[in-house]
Amino acid sequence: MNYLRTAMLLAGLTALFMGVGYLIGGASGAMIALVIAAATNLFTYWNSDRMVLSMYGAHEVDRSTAPELVGLVAELAGRAGLPMPRVFVMDELQPNAFATGRNPENAAVAVTTGLIGQLSREELAGVIAHELAHIKHHDTLLMTITATIAGAISMLAQFGMFFGGNRENNNGLGIVGSILMMILAPLGAMLVQMAISRTREYAADNLGARIVGQPMWLASALVKIEGAAHQVPNVEAERNPATAHMFIINPLSGHGVDNLFATHPSTQNRVAALQQLASELGGQAAPSVGANENYPPRGPWGRSSSRGSFRGPSRGPSRGPWG
Repeated sequence: MNYLRTAMLLAGLTALFMGVGYLIGGASGAMIALVIAAATNLFTYWNSDRMVLSMYGAHEVDRSTAPELVGLVAELAGRAGLPMPRVFVMDELQPNAFATGRNPENAAVAVTTGLIGQLSREELAGVIAHELAHIKHHDTLLMTITATIAGAISMLAQFGMFFGGNRENNNGLGIVGSILMMILAPLGAMLVQMAISRTREYAADNLGARIVGQPMWLASALVKIEGAAHQVPNVEAERNPATAHMFIINPLSGHGVDNLFATHPSTQNRVAALQQLASELGGQAAPSVGANENYPPRGPWGRSSSRGSFRGPSRGPSRGPWG
């Protein structure tokens, strides 16, 4: 099903790409767009992960530069039965993370400095386990390819607007096409958001919680990331909204409800699903979700006791890898 979904998505994006090409240059423009789309599909299969990582200024770390982070990823990858992915850090204050790569053998996990600085070790483990679940489910290929091609569609639409569309048509299609291209760029981003099924986030939450052994670690992390995402802007994500679906929490402002065009399920719904899983596994109660709460900063492996919103690991027998 993953391969079928990828093929259908690429076909839809290619058709949209050709449509923009037709509006710019008629039938010849559509054929040129088809050739470009085919080349883009091939290029992004091999290079889209590097492009996305470069877009966000992510730099690779290893055991010598980030021993605790890399060790954490290695331990969780072992628990998930995955090859060790490459680990990247983004210099971004907003806590967030994503995974990328065409397959588990060529995967990468990227986290922001804000995520490392504001989450405890347990919460960070929950986030990394979620990203490893995307890798295990082969979701990352779909995420990276769609983000790259949607960006190409937006650039092509802007190019067409600059040159005014296909002026050779006598029926006014050039003007109409120019107006349509103003809509096609956000429509391309919306298509990406719709194509990445929100059920994949639920599935990654579920498997990630099982990998780490404690669903409430991930639930607590989601609450904190959601709150920070409304307070700390991610400038690069705002410039490239087609990549928003790659992150564990939507990095863009102005979201938070489960609707047809949302890139992510609501955090409340995700926490509720994790609470149910925790109940089935004998875990702790879920933390309350408050998008506007101010969470105190702390070190990467510190614990916050001021709010007491996350008590799972300190009560009862721990089933996680560090219990």
